[in-house]
Amino acid sequence: RRMFPTFQVKIFGMDPMADYMLLMDFVPVDDKRYRYAFHSSSWLVAGKADPATPGRVHYHPDSPAKGAQWMKQIVSFDKLKLTNNLLDDNGHIILNSMHRYQPRFHVVYVDPRKDSEKYAEENFKTFVFEETRFTAVTAYQNHRVS
Repeated sequence: RRMFPTFQVKIFGMDPMADYMLLMDFVPVDDKRYRYAFHSSSWLVAGKADPATPGRVHYHPDSPAKGAQWMKQIVSFDKLKLTNNLLDDNGHIILNSMHRYQPRFHVVYVDPRKDSEKYAEENFKTFVFEETRFTAVTAYQNHRVS
C-alpha cells in the first residue's frame, strides 16, 4: 500500500549543478506494540514490540538529479509503498502493524571525486520531522467498519 498521507518536502540550499539522491527510511519510535481503544478513541500500549523488521530504504525514483531540479518544486514520495509482509520481494518498506514509526528523510550528495568513499560521512544529511510519526495499521481501527 502507498503511504498516506504522502511525504512531501520543499528543498532549498542545494548546489543547483550538483547531483543528489533523496531517500527515506523508517525507524521504530519505541519498543512497544499498540492497540486502539474505541471507548476512549486513543492508542494504548498493548505489550512489547514484535522483532524488528528488515531495514529497507526507499530511493526517490528521480534520484539522482541536479539540485536545481529538486529545488524547483515540492518533492513527493508518492511512489513509496509499505507492507507488513516479511517475505516481500518487491522492495517495499516492511513495517510491523500496530507499531509506531518515525520516517527519516536523507539527502545524499553524489560526490564526483575518485576517492569519494573517504568523504562518505560528509556527503549526506538526515532530516527528522517529529510531526510525521505514525502508527502502522493493516486494517481499519473502527469497530463499525468491517
